[in-house]
Amino acid sequence: MKITFMGAGSTVFARNVIGDCMCVDSLKDSTFALYDIDGERIEESRVILEAMRKVKGGFGKIECYVGESQRKAALKGADFVVNAIQVGGYDPCTIIDFEIPKKYGLRQTIADTLGIGGIMRALRTIPVMEEFASDMAEVCPDALLLNYTNPMGILTGYMQKHTPVNTIGLCHSVQVCSKSLLKSLGMEDKLEGVRDVIAGINHMAWLLEIKDKNGNDLYPEIKSKIDAYMENPEADNKVRMDYIRNFGYYCTESSEHNAEYNPFYIKSRYPELIEKYNIPLDEYPRRCVNQIEAWKTEYQELLKNGVKEHERSIEYASHIMQSIVENKPYQIGGNVLNKGHLITNFPEDACVEVPCLVNGSGITPCHVGTLPLACAAMNMSNIAVQLLTIEAAKTRKKEYIYQAAMMDPHTAAELDIDTIKKMTDELIEAHGDYLPKFI
Repeated sequence: MKITFMGAGSTVFARNVIGDCMCVDSLKDSTFALYDIDGERIEESRVILEAMRKVKGGFGKIECYVGESQRKAALKGADFVVNAIQVGGYDPCTIIDFEIPKKYGLRQTIADTLGIGGIMRALRTIPVMEEFASDMAEVCPDALLLNYTNPMGILTGYMQKHTPVNTIGLCHSVQVCSKSLLKSLGMEDKLEGVRDVIAGINHMAWLLEIKDKNGNDLYPEIKSKIDAYMENPEADNKVRMDYIRNFGYYCTESSEHNAEYNPFYIKSRYPELIEKYNIPLDEYPRRCVNQIEAWKTEYQELLKNGVKEHERSIEYASHIMQSIVENKPYQIGGNVLNKGHLITNFPEDACVEVPCLVNGSGITPCHVGTLPLACAAMNMSNIAVQLLTIEAAKTRKKEYIYQAAMMDPHTAAELDIDTIKKMTDELIEAHGDYLPKFI
């Protein structure tokens, strides 16, 4: 077995995913190929993973590949490829994605999924992933690509629509959705044996059903607690709770994410909403700075005190690999094209997040049916931006970038068309060689 990790300089995530594989008998003796363009970062990952490998019994081996010239070798013969790259990194690209829109009065929280920040992130990432796809088609055509890179819906949708690579898009927000809701409302006693149905799009998939271990619908009790939760000035999950109040359903990703996927909560004319809903503007840049500093400290502590025993995480990757290798049935929430109208009131070329069954035959998406109209409308406002961004990446036509930004719910609620175009032009220029040339 060979498992290749693209973007292995993301040490914490590489440690979790590869560490998970080391916990599985059918995967632990694999060759773990680490690839990154940053030699220093990949060396840190190698040191940590080698230590983990020894703690786990010394099975398998770690190989490192640095730079584009070694990329094909990293992929050659891979059975599974995990993608966790961030093109342009925090500095300069994330900074650009936040600071230029801010000049125009457009504030963001995360900017990795939708909005003008998500659009730019997608446009600089797709060309790199296309190169991955070209290499994979040549040296590991049967490999499964497990994509963790955001913006998930755009990138996974592009790979599935425009490349021959077998791709599944993965996020961990589905696994923690019901738990986060019940814990927020003090209903932890209902967690054991809870059953749910989740479908929609990545970062805005809807908790359509949530039942306790005896099959009782938990939504009536959940809805009875919303008003009290919203009155708590310290509560930090208010956007998603407000979704329940206004649309009837909870969704997968955090409130700080969902605050910027619609025109309702971040509004320059209503600055009081930021405090009312506890919306952390510029949250992602803060996290980047804190994570960079925290990793420096953690790495030194690991070198000094050694690596502790790794416990398998909630990430889907190792479970998917195990399920396929062992022909052992497993269910995930996966991102796939809406072929055959898995969600009947979405277009077929939308990238949807739906229940999928995994076994030795691979990954089989499940039919969901029709989403509640308001939930579907919220999703469709995001899908429009995703599809236009994919079209921009494929055609290299700037007009589709403009249209994607114009159709973004938050951007359109704050800026006029001429300003949107001017801001987009400035972002394209600032990103320079991180973006392909558009006409």
